[in-house]
Amino acid sequence: MAQTHKVVTDRPEPQSASVRAPAPTGSNLLTSPWPALFLGAVFAAAAWLIGTGALNGKAASISAGASAWFWGLAGAGLLLLCRGAWSLGRGSTVAQRRRRLNVELAARAEAHFLTDDGGHVIFDNAACRHLFEGLKRDAVLSLTSLAMFDDVLSAESTDTFERLKSRAAVGASDVGEILVDSETSGTRCWKLALRPVDAETELVLWTIEDISAQHAHEQARAGRDSYIADLLDLMPCGFFSAEDTGSLRYINMTLAEWLGIEPGEVDVDVLRFSDFVESGADADQVETDASGAHGRIMLHPRDGEAFAAYLIQSEETGLSGDPYTRSLVLREPFMPVLDDGTGWPILRRIPWLFADAPVGIVFLDLQGDVVDCNRAFLKLLGLHRDGVVGRPLYDRISKEDRDDATAHLSKVVMGTLPATLMEARMPAGGERELTASLHVTPINDDDGEVTGLVLFVIDTTEQKNLEIQFNQAQKMQAVGQLAGGVAHDFNNLLTAMIGFCDLLLTRHGEDDPSFADIMQIKQNANRAANLVRQLLAFSRRQTLQPKIFSINEALEDLSHLLRRLIGENIELAISHGEAVDLIRTDPGQFDQVIINLAVNARDAMRGGGVISVATEKVTVETAVQRGHEVMPAGEYILIKIADTGSGIAKEDLNRIFEPFFSTKGVGEGTGLGLSTVYGIIRQSDGYVFVDSALGEGTTFSIYLPAFSAEEATAFGAEVASIGMTLTDSGADLTGEATVLLVEDEDAVRVFGSRALRNKGYRVLEAVDGEEALDVINDFGQPIDLIITDVMMPGMDGHTLVRLVQEEIPDIKVILMSGYAEDAIPGGIGAETSLNFLPKPFSLADLAGKVKEVIAG
Repeated sequence: MAQTHKVVTDRPEPQSASVRAPAPTGSNLLTSPWPALFLGAVFAAAAWLIGTGALNGKAASISAGASAWFWGLAGAGLLLLCRGAWSLGRGSTVAQRRRRLNVELAARAEAHFLTDDGGHVIFDNAACRHLFEGLKRDAVLSLTSLAMFDDVLSAESTDTFERLKSRAAVGASDVGEILVDSETSGTRCWKLALRPVDAETELVLWTIEDISAQHAHEQARAGRDSYIADLLDLMPCGFFSAEDTGSLRYINMTLAEWLGIEPGEVDVDVLRFSDFVESGADADQVETDASGAHGRIMLHPRDGEAFAAYLIQSEETGLSGDPYTRSLVLREPFMPVLDDGTGWPILRRIPWLFADAPVGIVFLDLQGDVVDCNRAFLKLLGLHRDGVVGRPLYDRISKEDRDDATAHLSKVVMGTLPATLMEARMPAGGERELTASLHVTPINDDDGEVTGLVLFVIDTTEQKNLEIQFNQAQKMQAVGQLAGGVAHDFNNLLTAMIGFCDLLLTRHGEDDPSFADIMQIKQNANRAANLVRQLLAFSRRQTLQPKIFSINEALEDLSHLLRRLIGENIELAISHGEAVDLIRTDPGQFDQVIINLAVNARDAMRGGGVISVATEKVTVETAVQRGHEVMPAGEYILIKIADTGSGIAKEDLNRIFEPFFSTKGVGEGTGLGLSTVYGIIRQSDGYVFVDSALGEGTTFSIYLPAFSAEEATAFGAEVASIGMTLTDSGADLTGEATVLLVEDEDAVRVFGSRALRNKGYRVLEAVDGEEALDVINDFGQPIDLIITDVMMPGMDGHTLVRLVQEEIPDIKVILMSGYAEDAIPGGIGAETSLNFLPKPFSLADLAGKVKEVIAG
């Protein structure tokens, strides 16, 4: 054994390698050549002695038994000599191969060591020793056997190393990773690879690779993977990935719990996300964006009630070329922030704060275009999303308010105002116009730059209408009280003035010097009466005599007068729509409306222009609200009177129908023209609206209920023919009937009695109702007609008429009043015996009415 050790160690070796003698393994015929050679020589010598007879001195006489021993010993000795010689030669060859292997391994940069079948280390190169020397501080480890690993091996790597040793003992190859403890650099990770060299050398080659950096990277990646897996599985929102066929490739635990999917079920069964999307959901519950990839959906789990969620997803193509989705499911309520590509984040889908907010929310870019809006804003306008998003907000504001709105928005964008509150009128669907309060705030980026605007739109139409209606009611009440009080008393005075002028004119002809003075008094009295009539028109207390007539005929008949009124430098264009039906109103008052509007248009076009009058039949399907007026649905005749004049300022639009309000100079108007228009149209169950802006002209739109010929017949009226009715000044107004005149105003009573007596009537007078009853009882003869004032001290006219009709049912009655017919307390019934004569009236009006009633 010493010689074997010498064979391995006496040969000079490179300085980078360490060679150690093989550990003793015991002498036997199979492992060492020397015993075989020795025994072979002994057996050969014994056979020779037997053969030569040296043992018994008789060389010539060998017995049969001796012969057997001879050949047996000779054969055994020969075999042992051959075996010894072969082993000696083989040992020399193995030693040479080991020396060559040592030299080869010593030159390698990789760390190697060799072990024999007993686990002893017989060789390690410099790289291997360098690895071991770095494990202990201030100590040199000498690797002599595999047991040396026990000093540095981490506990968790024990099983792996034992497996490697077992594989080496049976001459098998294997690979494993172990952790070793280092005092200088902490725990290191080595990769051990072993393989047998060959059957002759009976050695195992071990290769050590320090993979600490790779191991640390894998550990970090494993930690990240575990962290990401934990985030995906336990994040408070659902996440899944699906193939292009719809089959789920992955679903996190959160979404699986929401949908009632068991863990691992995705790997076994074919599941589709669409199986959990509730079909037949209401349109209000399902909402998608323009791309169709994201949207609000309703999910129905296997067990439980459906719930609303928002789906955000994108598509990716894998290495194999197959597409898959990356889908995020947010269960409401949630607060996602998305970037729509405009450069600033937009709060898109927060149902309780955006989509389902009770107020309108609008996002604008710096150009004023609508980037996004919620359902409340769309519902407010009555428009579809496609008609709003991507279009300027400017289009959604009435032209009267656009300049102010643009100025407010510009101040916020430029930073002049941090925020602003403005009020604007906004045209809506169905010919509606709403009033809205717009709260405008900027959207700033991280640098503080304004990147857009957010508007909170609150519908204040009802509130504004209530304010306007309240103000209007107060004005109407004040004007109505004024008109009512003035009308009764003032009309009595005007009746007396006009009446006595008529009496004077019967005695003073045109050649009389006093004729001109009397006419001046009468004309001014008529002007005063017209002012009172206009006040009554605005307060809707004037007397109308409505008729059903063709509006086209009325306008054509009026066109000649209009052309004379507006002058030659203004063009009048009248156009009629198709199938324009009849209207029902007072023809004379209707003419007054058109004349007033035409005169106003003329005054707004000092340098000339065009006045357009157009008619058309329109169907209003839903109630239309403009300002404080609400026009119900129905069939209407629309009359538009438009001019190309200077327009009306925004601040004046809300006041143009007020009495005594005028933008004209002093002495150029009374301010009652448009208030008269408003009163006549509203008293005719119609509506009048105005659209105007400075420099853009003005358009008045009049809506009057449409009547057909069949409806006129059903209404119990005939279609009146329209034309200029000339009063026959020479008509016979005389009569011979007996008339009872009841009037508490002395001047009116005196005028009336004298006028009727002059026409041949017998006139009885009474100051009030009680006196009238006494006159009837004392007269004792038939009375043909009672003319009585309605409002009188004591017994009023209505009470008087009822009492008289109880005794004289067929007596005819004319009621006089400074109020309108429909404003008289108690009203006038449908009986033909009751007639109405509004104050003020002239002598001809009184005499004509009396003759008409008596003749009827």
